[in-house]
Amino acid sequence: MSQSRWRSLLPSLFTLVLLFWLGFSITVLSAQRPQGLFLTYPPNNHQTGSDRIFLIGSAPPTGAVTVNGQAIKRNAAGNFAPSFPLQLGENRFTLQYGQQQINLLVTRLDPRSQTPTDLAFGQDSLIPPADVAHLPNEWVCFAAIAPSKADVTVQLANQRINLAPEVAATELPPNSAVLTAQEQPATAASGYYRGCTRFMQPGDLGQPEYRLTFNNKTLRQTAPGRVKILAPEDLTVAEVTADVAIARTGPSTDYSRLTPLPKGVKAAITGYEGDWIRLDYGAWIRKSEAMIRAATVPPTTTIRSARSRRTGNWTEIVFPLQVPVPISIQQASDRLMLTLHNTTAQTDTIRMDDDPLIQRLDWQQTQAGQVQYTFQMKSKQQWGYRVRYEGSSLVLRIRQPPQAVKDAKILLDAGHGGPEDLGARGPTGYPEKDVTLIVSKLVRDELVQKGITVVMTRETDTDVGLGDRVALIEKEQPTLALSLHYNALPDSGDAENTQGVSAFWYHPQAQDFAVFLHNHLVRTLNRSSYGVYWNNLALTRPTAAPSVLLEMGFMIHPDEFEWIVNPAEQKRLAREIAEAIALWLEARI
Repeated sequence: MSQSRWRSLLPSLFTLVLLFWLGFSITVLSAQRPQGLFLTYPPNNHQTGSDRIFLIGSAPPTGAVTVNGQAIKRNAAGNFAPSFPLQLGENRFTLQYGQQQINLLVTRLDPRSQTPTDLAFGQDSLIPPADVAHLPNEWVCFAAIAPSKADVTVQLANQRINLAPEVAATELPPNSAVLTAQEQPATAASGYYRGCTRFMQPGDLGQPEYRLTFNNKTLRQTAPGRVKILAPEDLTVAEVTADVAIARTGPSTDYSRLTPLPKGVKAAITGYEGDWIRLDYGAWIRKSEAMIRAATVPPTTTIRSARSRRTGNWTEIVFPLQVPVPISIQQASDRLMLTLHNTTAQTDTIRMDDDPLIQRLDWQQTQAGQVQYTFQMKSKQQWGYRVRYEGSSLVLRIRQPPQAVKDAKILLDAGHGGPEDLGARGPTGYPEKDVTLIVSKLVRDELVQKGITVVMTRETDTDVGLGDRVALIEKEQPTLALSLHYNALPDSGDAENTQGVSAFWYHPQAQDFAVFLHNHLVRTLNRSSYGVYWNNLALTRPTAAPSVLLEMGFMIHPDEFEWIVNPAEQKRLAREIAEAIALWLEARI
């Protein structure tokens, strides 16, 4: 390089050095140590159903920190994360460091506290809590919480239904229990009474009257919801009016998601529960996502031909239908299965031209009113799909792979952000939102150096809603979408002994990338593995591209936190994330 060229670069190099130093200083200052004893978690007056709690915090490395008079383990930086058992009710902790003291109250809630011991029903325990509707001859079930050894019955429409106590009932822990290996069923609290019956005649049966007899006294109380039996001839139909209706296995957000329903779908209604309606193929959607109208016939269709066409880097398959019917989509590594419900095949001809991704399209009438189309792929990697109705024709779009690594577009999502959404916090109080932004920018820079286009959901400390992040994936249609986070645990976890990298996926098209990325980081950075998970997360649900959420470590682990905030390790991590993306793309294109 000539001396004149070298001199011309000096101002730029000086600027880069200065910016790097400033960036390093900002990182260090933002993660600086508290001057004394600091408790990040839990907050005072914390309430939990867990039988234990961890205390996350820090203090200067010299000296001892005690909890209720006993010294606790700390690392060289002064961080701590011990767990303590909780008794039912109030638990008081006193943390001491020199002359500093923190008093903490944690209350463990008793799940059995709902069970009355006198003549009363458990609060809000009578079923149904809202109006429900069933078809004739379906099971209608009732439940209540009442004192042990009581007599509980329901009176409805001249029927008396005896409710039996569930003596050996079990209950399942929340979904998050799998993250702490505590997913085993447990014995349910006593006091639950259940019973079911069937009603043959349509009509509004009114509110069930519950009768509780205990200690020779009787209490009568009506359930909040009414029970209605639908008349099959009084048909009503739901038409989806939302851009996408969230279909579920049951009438609340506690139930699992099914394939979302595109705008325009029509289906007969077979039941109600509160604000939810059951469609004839078995899924539930919110009333607010559809328009309900009377009908004389249920929405059904036949299907004859289907045709494929190329549109940019997508292959579109058009299914002409008489009515927009509900759909289900399943993926495997080398297949995509589309099911049309309320559909009967009259098919003789399908046009499916030679396609870069699709090997063959097969179909079969799997059962009455259900036709399944199976797309056999030429490779074991799928790159995204979308579905919509154009009038009554269903259009399925399947994404073609990029031609080269440099043709790829990567969407990076720095988790959390803004003054309210801090994410997890480390022992010093340092928020997850700051370090995810630092690492996301470093990954961006590494990818750009490889010639790969990058889109960021945020580049400053701003609050970006989950819906906006998902919408950006749908708009940008990236090759891959990667959301970067750092982890924490529920109260029942072991914060002192849990660390490592984990990856989360939802659609099978993202599973291979999730496994590859996880394994690459564990191997090249010598990090612990926290595992690969299928998980129903907002940033893993988009179908337009393989979408993965990466948890890069545990903010609450005393030692791993030090690795997380180390600027040199942040650069290593970013370099290996970018390298994993490039290697995976090279192997799959």
